[in-house]
Amino acid sequence: MNPLDLLRDDLEVVDLAQPLQVGMPTSPTHPAFDFALRQRHGDVARADGMTGSHEVMVLGGHVGTHVDALSHVAVDGLLHGGVPVADAVEAGRYRTHGIDQVPPLLRRGVLVDVPRARGVTRLAPGEPVGVADLQAAPEPRPGDVVLVRTGWAQLWPDPPAYVGGPDGVPGVDAEAARWLAERGVAAVGADTIALEHIPAGGGLSALPVHRILLHEAGINLIEVMALEMLSESLAAHGTGEFLFVGAPLNVRGATGAPIRPLAVIGS
Repeated sequence: MNPLDLLRDDLEVVDLAQPLQVGMPTSPTHPAFDFALRQRHGDVARADGMTGSHEVMVLGGHVGTHVDALSHVAVDGLLHGGVPVADAVEAGRYRTHGIDQVPPLLRRGVLVDVPRARGVTRLAPGEPVGVADLQAAPEPRPGDVVLVRTGWAQLWPDPPAYVGGPDGVPGVDAEAARWLAERGVAAVGADTIALEHIPAGGGLSALPVHRILLHEAGINLIEVMALEMLSESLAAHGTGEFLFVGAPLNVRGATGAPIRPLAVIGS
């Protein structure tokens, strides 16, 4: 089949990435995004009148919409598959389990739209997403990308609220993570910074879902996603399935990198 045959006028493409901008919500454990024009139009002028402008950007690999590589988490000094951290690091980079080893994702996508299923605008702080919530969505198959909407992206313009405070942040709980791992999905994404359930008063002191999915199951995580428009579009089409397209930046040996994922929806 010619891949160009898939291009149709009735396809809708939804951007699932939050914009990278100075002052955006950032986890307190990661460096913030910074941006500045390095050269402005007019700083250097050519004889023909044409000028150029460019910028410098500084950000951590886990800032904005990004993918967690398997090297992001270790337990007792071991990465996924029992690889010692000491053996995986070479010249300050991960020669195994890095983000450069995450292949481009062209997969069936499934949206677990928890607020829509529960009839609320968004989940409350510290509210878990459990197995019953996952079972209310289309059944994930091996190799799928499963995205979990909590409605938390509505708080994106308010960084302190989006990052979350002592009341916690909604997200996937440990039992739901094991349920997804058992189904062999390729990646799990969500619209919060940590993806997983952060209970009231819990902070980031324990991240069991990261341990289950990244370390034990070898499943990549996609965090800080924009899922509000996807929710509306899929509801209008009467489906919870779509084509997921995305690839993290190919940064050699990194533990994470930005991604601009897309959802392609057909009528």
